[in-house]
Amino acid sequence: MSVLGRYYNELFRFVSLIEGLILFCSIYIGSWLRLGERLQEQGISAEHGRIWPEGLVFAFVLLISMTAMGLYNKRLRERLEGVIIRLVLGFVVGIMLLTVFFYIFPGMFLGRGVLALSLLTSFAIIVILRAFLGHLLDEPQNRRRIVVLGSGGSAASIMRLRRRTDLIGLTIVGFIPVNGEERRVPDERILAPGERLSDWVQTQAIDEVVVAPDERRRNLDMNELMSCRAGGVGVVDLNTFIERETGSLMLDAMTPGWFAFSNGIQSPRINDRVKRLFDIAISLVGLTVTLPLTAAAALAIWLESGRQGPIFYCQTRAGRNGRPFEVCKFRSMRNDAEQPGQAQWAQRDDPRVTRVGAILRRFRIDELPQLYNVLRGDMSFVGPRPERPEFVKALEQSCPHYADRHRVKPGLTGWAQIRYPYGASEEDAFRKLQYDLYYVKNRSVYLDLVILLHTAEVVLWGHGVR
Repeated sequence: MSVLGRYYNELFRFVSLIEGLILFCSIYIGSWLRLGERLQEQGISAEHGRIWPEGLVFAFVLLISMTAMGLYNKRLRERLEGVIIRLVLGFVVGIMLLTVFFYIFPGMFLGRGVLALSLLTSFAIIVILRAFLGHLLDEPQNRRRIVVLGSGGSAASIMRLRRRTDLIGLTIVGFIPVNGEERRVPDERILAPGERLSDWVQTQAIDEVVVAPDERRRNLDMNELMSCRAGGVGVVDLNTFIERETGSLMLDAMTPGWFAFSNGIQSPRINDRVKRLFDIAISLVGLTVTLPLTAAAALAIWLESGRQGPIFYCQTRAGRNGRPFEVCKFRSMRNDAEQPGQAQWAQRDDPRVTRVGAILRRFRIDELPQLYNVLRGDMSFVGPRPERPEFVKALEQSCPHYADRHRVKPGLTGWAQIRYPYGASEEDAFRKLQYDLYYVKNRSVYLDLVILLHTAEVVLWGHGVR
């Protein structure tokens, strides 16, 4: 079995820690390369770790910038050249942030020479690390070997998912039929172990068994599955596998009981209180900092409309528990974009969008007035995007569990926004619901921070814009 393949998800979580350590140590390397023997004379190394505060600031700022560039997105598919481009941009943004920080706190600035050498050193080491990891993950022997127990409709859904998302770090070895199932998997993917399952997975170096029969209780040998686990082979059900690998829930195979009794549905009150305090603080800061930008956007809309027509566009949206509230955005479409009482989905390259509106949407500037909704408590900074009641009513009829997304406050940004393109149809709404329910099930302060950091990547790279 491949150690790297089995622990791929866990290993990826440590990449940021490893690179953070590289960034921290590079401050010491840069100081030594620049000052050499003068370190002792200047008192910098008179005490071990004297410059550790500068190292922490350097590492923290650059990690934030690199995260915003998507370098810690597990689904990043770009090869080394693309990674280097993102890394360069991350360092450029980091340098700008560090410049502001050192301007405010000049006593922590070690000098331009030390900073430049630290940046060059850390950049070179991180590029080498990324190239090494990329090479390892490209090797078939380092991927997790997965076998699926089942060959019916539920098991076949893994094949469709794999074609669409190109799951990284694993290989689907094949599918083992379960008696009584209607086979939906191509014959060339069917496996026929001639021995006990627990012995076969050991001889075939299988890392994990995904249990995916159409009917869970039908002809499953639980003793064999327990023997697999005892032998060090992972055993998971289909829903757990999809949730872990894709960051979404598979609604087609999800039972009401699985979702209702899953861990994470009930969020501790302390998390809700911390989140509310965070929402108040960030909305106050956001409204203040973006005041010049909002003024410029309002002026541009006013001038484009011939100094007439509304600057803001207000709509009724469904909030927590379905409670309606008014949300306002900068108007990005023509005044006659929608007839009264006729709600319409947005379209790709929507002709109703104005020239100024296209720019506002590209950088999400049209969403800035919603900071007021966050401050009022109608919305949170992170959560499922609020939908129009006209659409909600129809979607609750066609999409199972759609009402469950309203168990939390809607948000300015969310898990679905960073993982799925802009939704403009009922089919898109169904796909995004799988990510929204993942957030409802797993929401936490940590996940909110991850979403906020990756939202910067979405804005900078223009993902999902319409």
